[in-house]
Amino acid sequence: MEKVMQQEYQKYYVPAQSPWPIVGAVALFLIAIGAGNLVIEVSHGEDGYGKYLLMAGIVALLVMLVGWFKNQIDESMSGLYSDQLGRSYRQGMSWFIFSEIMFFGAFFGALFYARVVSVPWLGGASNNAMTNEVLWPAFEAAWPLLTTPAGTETQQMGAAGLPAINTVILLLSSVTLHFAHVGLEKNKRKQLAVLLGITILLGSTFLALQVEEYVHAYQELGLTLQSGVYGNTFFMLTGFHGMHVTLGTIILIVLFFRVLKGHFTAHNHFAFQAGSWYWHFVDVVWVMLYMFVYVL
Repeated sequence: MEKVMQQEYQKYYVPAQSPWPIVGAVALFLIAIGAGNLVIEVSHGEDGYGKYLLMAGIVALLVMLVGWFKNQIDESMSGLYSDQLGRSYRQGMSWFIFSEIMFFGAFFGALFYARVVSVPWLGGASNNAMTNEVLWPAFEAAWPLLTTPAGTETQQMGAAGLPAINTVILLLSSVTLHFAHVGLEKNKRKQLAVLLGITILLGSTFLALQVEEYVHAYQELGLTLQSGVYGNTFFMLTGFHGMHVTLGTIILIVLFFRVLKGHFTAHNHFAFQAGSWYWHFVDVVWVMLYMFVYVL
């Protein structure tokens, strides 16, 4: 009976006070303020302090990630974590991914509202002909909106080319990461390391091609943040997804070096599993984004 009680009520490790939460909060604050000011400055052709705040925030975020990852790894390798704490980590990661689903759900909701409600309404739908004539007499209800009320014209980003290639790359990266996980569960360390490395290369390639896509959008299509609701939703969705791919790639790089150092076993590797959950989630979001932003 006493043994059962000891198994049921394990010691719950409580870490010492850490500076990393406040460092992370400051970093995210600087990123938000810097990115917001940078968007305004670029839109008005100004040269302000937005980019410096953004860079400072990114540096602070990287410092926080390195420090916090190191502390977590040291605690885990020291055997401080109990089964109860492991369950807490799984619940925490599950809720985090759920919050990310709600995050992107809000942006997809804004896209659907613009396409299904606002655009038809401005075109005179739902007996709204009078408002249509007052606000935008020559408006044609079609998506994407390639002409703004101010007369700015742009072109649509097609589904073929770089977006299609990036879709294949991310789908392939999910496959390689899955079989890397299988290698870990079967204690095939070479398969684990090689396929995890390939996944990182695929993620990095995706980011490089997305940068090239943005350059193409700005220089050749005239698709910018000033391109009305279409340009705004395009860069908002693809940009935030790109940030998530960047974070996911950083996580995979950390896992890769841990694998090279011999960390993780077939029965104890939640850190790897959590990174895998996150990467698969990012891939699913991209498939939805590709369908609703590029194809439909």
